[in-house]
Amino acid sequence: MAVVLVLVLLVVGSITFHLLSPWWWTPIASNWSYIDNTIIITFWITGVVFTVVVLFVAYCVFRFRHRAGNQAAYQPENKRLEWWLAAGTAIGVAAMLAPGLFVWKQFVTVPADASEVEVVSQQWQWSFRLPGADGRLGRANTRDVTPDNPLGLDKNDPAGLDDVIVEGGELHIPAGKSVKVLLRSIDVLHDFYVPEFRAKMDMIPGTVTYYWFTPTRTGTFEVLCAELCGVGHPQMRGTVVVDTDTAYQAWLQQQPTFAKSLASAEKSAAK
Repeated sequence: MAVVLVLVLLVVGSITFHLLSPWWWTPIASNWSYIDNTIIITFWITGVVFTVVVLFVAYCVFRFRHRAGNQAAYQPENKRLEWWLAAGTAIGVAAMLAPGLFVWKQFVTVPADASEVEVVSQQWQWSFRLPGADGRLGRANTRDVTPDNPLGLDKNDPAGLDDVIVEGGELHIPAGKSVKVLLRSIDVLHDFYVPEFRAKMDMIPGTVTYYWFTPTRTGTFEVLCAELCGVGHPQMRGTVVVDTDTAYQAWLQQQPTFAKSLASAEKSAAK
């Protein structure tokens, strides 16, 4: 009987903790409410299955407990029950996967009017690059990384000379406008994650991954690395500031371009 009581309390306690827990999502600040809805669907399905299975085990422990004179009936198989279990499991898994597939299609289908922002990760710092006046990002390659060119931009590509470089500082983006985030790692596996945006993606050395989102409110948000990337992983944090369009343009005008960074490096080397 003690086991039955423990199982029932486990179900009641789990449901109560889920409903009353103070640890919940941070308030969303992007268009990805679809991701929240998908997680909620998963919680409902797994929660119902967890409750039914544990309570069924408690029932079986109580109903078929040892009693003198009782003998268990041996039944090697039950095809009808097996079909019900297989069908129920298939429906449950499909119900969890289907919403995620729809959201994933939206997640990787970037709007045509989205602006590009490159995020570059390295142990243990975030850097950012935005298009200059020409609206295009220049070429970059990890093999071109040097002390005076930490993001590895191609110095011979004219499109990259006006790119805005933010090394180890805050990234600013305008509210209400779609942003395609290009993700590049210089050393090991990282993951660019802003909890309020509900979007993240692994950053894999040697390739460029991406996702997009539309910030829906102004504010300052913390950037986390969602992959274990070495001893400094907990300190690999950054900041994204969502501005009004006027404030964003004012910030953008104050940032150095790649050409200015090269000129400053050459001037320092000549001294």
